[in-house]
Amino acid sequence: MQDGVIRRRIGKWLKAGVWEDGRRWVPEEGTPQGGVISPLLSNIYLREVLDAWFERQIKPLLAGRAFLIRYADDFVMGFQRREDAERVLRVLPKRFGKYGLAIHPDKTRLVRLTRPGRMTGGEPPAEPETFDFLGFTHDWGKSRKGTWLVKRKTAANRLRRTLVQLGAWCKENRHLSVREQWRTLCQKLRGHYAYYGVTHNWAWLNRVRHEAQRLWQKWLSRRTRDRNAMNWARFNRLLEHCPLPPARIVHSVLAAKPCH
Repeated sequence: MQDGVIRRRIGKWLKAGVWEDGRRWVPEEGTPQGGVISPLLSNIYLREVLDAWFERQIKPLLAGRAFLIRYADDFVMGFQRREDAERVLRVLPKRFGKYGLAIHPDKTRLVRLTRPGRMTGGEPPAEPETFDFLGFTHDWGKSRKGTWLVKRKTAANRLRRTLVQLGAWCKENRHLSVREQWRTLCQKLRGHYAYYGVTHNWAWLNRVRHEAQRLWQKWLSRRTRDRNAMNWARFNRLLEHCPLPPARIVHSVLAAKPCH
């Protein structure tokens, strides 16, 4: 890499260390978990280590179609033929090891995502598996017209984390005015919809909104010793004046226009 400014920035980040449990320590390898430098380093390394290698050297050798989707250091490879997937899975650790990188053993696996009921290679139909990627669980489902398609819903661990964070915020900020709490909760829900608001995920978005209302009522009712100060009847009247934003599909596959 020839860009001196970027190289100096990376060097500063890697030498900055990590503040944890009241002390500073400098990891000898890797980048801090959640550090903002991690996506930049991932793109610098994996552009050649993975992306270009897959397009130039791997795809021409495959028997069927294949694709690669990568976001920072998370990626998914799709293959038409199982034998192609198995070959690439065997060679991936060697490719990464050549550059001092490693594939996470617990997060790397072969997933069968064949459409339900379809036979492959003369084998009887098998139940398709699911996988999580970028906070979504990918699984087969049927459209309103009855055709099979891959649907995405909020991954269970991300849903739990969101609800835990909402509950903690409501608890820690119940001393604020109701109007202030309402504004912040609206911002949090809109932010959640902006990322997870994809086609077929409405039910999970609505569940987050429902749970946000429940958690808000729970901690508003505990601002005083009188739990009836904010019972459900009063809380429902409050929602008439301070409603939380409804679940909304922000990224619609159905509304997307094809490229020509």
